[in-house]
Amino acid sequence: MDIFIRNTAYTGPVRAVILDWAGTAVDFGCMGPVAVFLEVFARRGVPVTIPEARAPMGLMKKDHVRAMCRMPSVAARWREAFGRDPDESDVEDMYAETEPLMVDMIARHADPVPGLLDAVAAFRDMGLQIGSTTGYTRPMMEMLMPLARERGYAPDFMACPTDAPAGRPYPFMCWQNAIALGVYPLEAVVKIGDTVSDVHEGLNAGMWTVALTESGNEMGFPEAELARMDPEKRQERLEVAENRLVTAGTHFLAKCIGDCPAIIEEINSRLAFGDRP
Repeated sequence: MDIFIRNTAYTGPVRAVILDWAGTAVDFGCMGPVAVFLEVFARRGVPVTIPEARAPMGLMKKDHVRAMCRMPSVAARWREAFGRDPDESDVEDMYAETEPLMVDMIARHADPVPGLLDAVAAFRDMGLQIGSTTGYTRPMMEMLMPLARERGYAPDFMACPTDAPAGRPYPFMCWQNAIALGVYPLEAVVKIGDTVSDVHEGLNAGMWTVALTESGNEMGFPEAELARMDPEKRQERLEVAENRLVTAGTHFLAKCIGDCPAIIEEINSRLAFGDRP
């Protein structure tokens, strides 16, 4: 391992990438989690919309339920149903139902996104280690990881929010990856994800960030449906997704993981000139 001392600029290259899971590596469109959140609120007679269910995506799933309860629109419907705002006991009750539902749904959405395996091969050819972070809990990932491995995807390390002091947007899972992979400095690491919370996680960790649009939560369509979409409507939705992720602070945008090896090369060029994220 080369030693780097912080008295000069790090001049590269990238040493590791850290990938999100749903919407980035598997589950094109990040479809599995959305169905679960719609279901747990519907069971209480509180309908929520798909955009409401998607907005906090990437957070630890209990934090996701909590964030939805704090949305003015959702809280208003809850008051109509129950005559009060949702409280922490409601969050706990819904999360207790979310966990088993999510485990079941994950099994149906474990296929790698198109281009993932080629991108991973390219990362390996560059000598990169591959880490991962997620909003899923450890029991959820214990269901997903073997299914992903059977389909050809096995990162070198995986961190869950339940393994860390806190989940996204805090940087702890990214730092756990850096420690486990033995990678430093942090500007030698690139965080790749498809949600605002992925971007914030990477920025807070001091890493470069790449935000994915078409395969992920911000577009939010299965691959076949996206392919059939009217081109003008598709472009409009793409621009909305890009604007949200750029506003979040991402360094780079990509439509899918397959575009990322070229971005790593660009980051290497920037690092060579002493640029930092």
